[in-house]
Amino acid sequence: MRIERHLADLGRAAIARALGVEADAALRPTSDPRHGDYQLNGVLPLSKQLKQNPRALAEKVAEALREAAPIEAAEVAGPGFVNLRLSDAWLAQTLDSALRDSARDGVPESDAKERVVVDFSGPNIAKQMHVGHLRSTIIGDALVRLLRFVGHMVIGDNHLGDWGTQFGLLIVGMRELGDQEALAREPIVELERIYKQASERAKTDAEFAAAARAELAKLQSGDPENTALWRRFVDVTRTELDKVYERLDVRFDSWHGESFYNDMLPGTVALLKERGLVREDQGALCVFFGELEGAPDDLKKQKDPLIVQKQDGAFLYSTTDLATLRYRHDELRATRAIYVVDMRQSLHFKQVFAVARLLGFRDMRTEHLGFGSVLGKDGRPLKTRDASGKAITLASLLDEAEERALTRLREAKAEGKVDLEDDELPRIARSVGIGAVKYADLHQNRASDYQFDFDKMITFQGNAGPYLQYAYARVRSIFRKGGLEPAAAAGAVVLDAREEKALGRVLARFGEVVHQAAESGLPHLVTDHLYDLAKAYSTFFEACPVLKAEGATRDSRLALCALTARQLERGLSLLGIQVVDRM
Repeated sequence: MRIERHLADLGRAAIARALGVEADAALRPTSDPRHGDYQLNGVLPLSKQLKQNPRALAEKVAEALREAAPIEAAEVAGPGFVNLRLSDAWLAQTLDSALRDSARDGVPESDAKERVVVDFSGPNIAKQMHVGHLRSTIIGDALVRLLRFVGHMVIGDNHLGDWGTQFGLLIVGMRELGDQEALAREPIVELERIYKQASERAKTDAEFAAAARAELAKLQSGDPENTALWRRFVDVTRTELDKVYERLDVRFDSWHGESFYNDMLPGTVALLKERGLVREDQGALCVFFGELEGAPDDLKKQKDPLIVQKQDGAFLYSTTDLATLRYRHDELRATRAIYVVDMRQSLHFKQVFAVARLLGFRDMRTEHLGFGSVLGKDGRPLKTRDASGKAITLASLLDEAEERALTRLREAKAEGKVDLEDDELPRIARSVGIGAVKYADLHQNRASDYQFDFDKMITFQGNAGPYLQYAYARVRSIFRKGGLEPAAAAGAVVLDAREEKALGRVLARFGEVVHQAAESGLPHLVTDHLYDLAKAYSTFFEACPVLKAEGATRDSRLALCALTARQLERGLSLLGIQVVDRM
């Protein structure tokens, strides 16, 4: 159940029945649980419209709400708010339904299904993935999982940087500077070395630079030898990328890089000309938003145009992105296209999306889900190279996370805090280390910068991935001690103790949180819920004996434990984080 949507519907119905008007209930959780569980704020704005005292209006709505099964109490507060306290019996029935729904844990699918393309990760061919790819990959994967779980048809697309001027330099560089043995041994390291040397040489060697341009032209015209070399660059890079994605447990439905859209670029520019959206300026074709009817007002104020074709006839990223949108609209029939790219590209996507709307793609929602930077402990963007100039790759970052997690687990084992065999430690360290990196990213609001700090992320205390994994293992341990399986916990939930009621209220919000996170593109809403759930469970566990309880009380508490474990596992899985049964 989506509890807040259900209560909001009840609130709207109560307003209509009591006051004879249609209005939003403006429901939100209370800031202080002593005042109830939720507050309805939609009555106060109606006082002017109805020319009546807001508290008197609120009392009428409260009286109507008291008849609803979910409402234990509805009390007027302040100038005209209605505080709602949920019925423990109704909550228990809701949790019973979720417990019986092992496939979805009570989370309904969306009413309106969409066909969604999520564009994320997007590394470059012939380059290793580095920390700059971390957020797009992790956030994008979580979003794909969330949207798919709530019922949308989702296409996760890795828009590779696999075309462009750098390949002319790589081709001529490979022939003049390349080492075939190094290419076989460490392909991307060798390609990066070649590209760096070729780029430097092209700055001072006009003949070399001209040769690179010539080789690029041959590649673009389909020269078999250059095409085969380019294909080799792509293939060896894909092999290395797949290793990183496998460690991260990230999958894609398509890998349509820039090369896929290359043949569509002339037609895209021709369409822009046909619609009168571009004009020539100093030999280049540009979109001047200030001259276009229907363009967004903020873009009309921008002096710089969107260039779609340079003076020499070359196309740009903007051209490729417009061709990509055309393909996703016309061929994939997407109703929504989401781009998980850092905030610095905001203006670019605003311009591209505006052109797409002017082209008539209004039946496909386009969204740029931007994110902030990853910062080091010094508060500055995390460096992609170490002091020696060596690249800090994403793979090396994951290596360190696993090593640190293994060290922490060994320390905890020595202190008697974890019950694990030595041969189990590496496997669990892999889940804990990579899970910690993912959780540290996802529990931030994606629009915010965050500090990358291994000491804070690989900890079994506080709002961190290992703490949530430990919380799950702790719940599972109850069933092991009792010789039970969580699936066997089918007793009716009864919320008597204060701690049971508090845990039940957190559990009941899961469906709402999952939908809100999917719709808003904010995975941190799920991490916040899971952390609240782990804290509520810990309080419940300390105050309410489970295995030592008897009869219906024992059955009810086992049911609460089972539902807690399932929500922790489901929620972490939706974030791409593995759970461990023992820790």
